[in-house]
Amino acid sequence: MNITFIGLGNMGAPMARNLLKSGHRLVVYDLVPAAVAALVSAGASAAASIKAAAAGAELLITMLPSSPHVKSAYLAKDGVLANIAPGVILVDSSTIDPQSAREVAAAATAHGNPMADAPVSGGTGGAAAGSLTFMVGATPDLFAQIQPVLANMGKNIVHCGASGNGQVAKICNNLLLAISMIGVSEAMSLGASLGIDPKVLAGIINTSSGRCWSSDTYNPYPGVMDAVPAARGYTGGFGADLMLKDLGLALDAAKHVKQPVMLGALAQQLYQMFSARGTGAEDFSAIIKLYSQGQSR
Repeated sequence: MNITFIGLGNMGAPMARNLLKSGHRLVVYDLVPAAVAALVSAGASAAASIKAAAAGAELLITMLPSSPHVKSAYLAKDGVLANIAPGVILVDSSTIDPQSAREVAAAATAHGNPMADAPVSGGTGGAAAGSLTFMVGATPDLFAQIQPVLANMGKNIVHCGASGNGQVAKICNNLLLAISMIGVSEAMSLGASLGIDPKVLAGIINTSSGRCWSSDTYNPYPGVMDAVPAARGYTGGFGADLMLKDLGLALDAAKHVKQPVMLGALAQQLYQMFSARGTGAEDFSAIIKLYSQGQSR
């Protein structure tokens, strides 16, 4: 299949590589020339603009930083919809707010292009390994058409319902993830301050009712687990600033439907405090630095 991929950042580049490995013909575009060059060396063709990237595509995928980037890429006068043939399927894997996803999809539909929102979970490691989870908002027919392509980049392809519901699933998941990471950070820091060995405490939590992914797979306390950001100075992984962005999306969406999210609001404030200290590029599990007496401040 002739696929166009726009957005070759930390997530988009490995996703695009997996499409190449699966035998698809790929045209790529990004504002960063080095990102494009790296994919060209892997077998992709480069496009000089979004207009050029849209020409000849049988399927177009975007992976962009935020809602304004997605709206510009699709709705600008030199964007995707102004230059792509009707009938070409569009898939946006960016994490944006559900309302923006639905607005862009409605514009695409009016142009004659079926569009799905398909944000992902699994991080850069999952993107490289092709083991991402895709949360897809689309009609059942469209989901069936794009599922085989998404399966080249992920292992868990979930139909979440109509347009925008993929984004709903993503922001709700990340809202909970932020809250749970703060809870684990507090519990681990309290236990260490009271004198228990953090590894012993983590072992108890992970076989008891407090168990969660933030504790048993991604524990934030240094020395408890190997191969997690806490074991390498909180480098790599999912940046705290990205978590702050996703919390903002969740809270904005909640405001739109007048749904209270008290713990989410507190989590947003804590990550905002953490980011304001100049540490927003660290992994989101570094939020433990706000609580642990044993951590540098």
